[in-house]
Amino acid sequence: MRKPVTLITGANGEIGHGLIEHFGRAGGHELVALDLKPLDERLRSHCTAWLDGDILDQNLLQRLVSEYEIHAIYHLAALLSTRSEYTPDTAHRVNVEGTLNLLMLAHQQASWHGHHVKFLFPSSVAVYGLPDLETKRRAGRVREIDYNEPTTMYGCNKLYCEQLGRYFALHFRQLAVERTPSGVDFRSIRFPGLISAVTLPAGGTSDYASEMIHAAAQGKPYACFVRDSARIPFMAMPDAIKALVLLADAPPERLTRRVYNVTSFSPSAGEIRDRVLKAFPRATITFETHAARAAIVDSWPEDVDDTPARRDWNWSPDFGADRTFDEYLVPTISKFYKADGKCRK
Repeated sequence: MRKPVTLITGANGEIGHGLIEHFGRAGGHELVALDLKPLDERLRSHCTAWLDGDILDQNLLQRLVSEYEIHAIYHLAALLSTRSEYTPDTAHRVNVEGTLNLLMLAHQQASWHGHHVKFLFPSSVAVYGLPDLETKRRAGRVREIDYNEPTTMYGCNKLYCEQLGRYFALHFRQLAVERTPSGVDFRSIRFPGLISAVTLPAGGTSDYASEMIHAAAQGKPYACFVRDSARIPFMAMPDAIKALVLLADAPPERLTRRVYNVTSFSPSAGEIRDRVLKAFPRATITFETHAARAAIVDSWPEDVDDTPARRDWNWSPDFGADRTFDEYLVPTISKFYKADGKCRK
């Protein structure tokens, strides 16, 4: 018999690490991890199985169908924002076609075992596109329905996939003579910039915050590509995991939308630098603006309104700016590089 499992794609990424470790501690989940690269050995004890492969590979997806009964999918696999700008065609295939493959897999699974398949999808602040800095400052806390005009391929991909998920959840095959629901319970979070102390930055446009502190801990100079006044929302990785789990566990009757903002704190790049220098006084952090990359950050809101998430599923962050840096980032990253003999205070 096929085993009931939770599927996690992009399992080696920042969110994947945190999510697998959370489920491993909590128990009660049979996890199947999927990633292009072999799963981090530290995570394998938490998983029933781990597969190396591509979400565009139909043979691999059929193998999943034949071996497992999937009741939930955390679809984390994606080509991130900076890399997506260099290869937009590849980004579309991975981010859009890959998501469509997984949505169809969820539909097939729901049809076979007769239960809804929860489909958790991490979207991004990159779906927003504010036209200029004055509008950005004036906009304040941006709602889910505002300024959905992304300027990046990654943002376009994420916004379209939100709509794909909404279609599967609410309007699937609406012209069929005998219309039946897809069985896909799609739920999405628009994350701000995520900062992890455990995994290295992997090509996100907001990764300048993580890159600053990792460089400082190693005693390496860092030239930040945005202006020191650039400001977007951020969140510590433990809160990102908390948000996904809270949304997944929320009763469907309480949800008023398929896509939710969440956020924690909104520092400028200069304020992040000041916090890093407080922890690592010998660090060298400068600002050498890369016009194109900085313009992308400038098109994202200074803050987002997460009132619906707070109302519908009791969202609130555990990590503000002080706790994120003082209790999470600085101690964890310092310990990591100190073990390698590279940490410099």
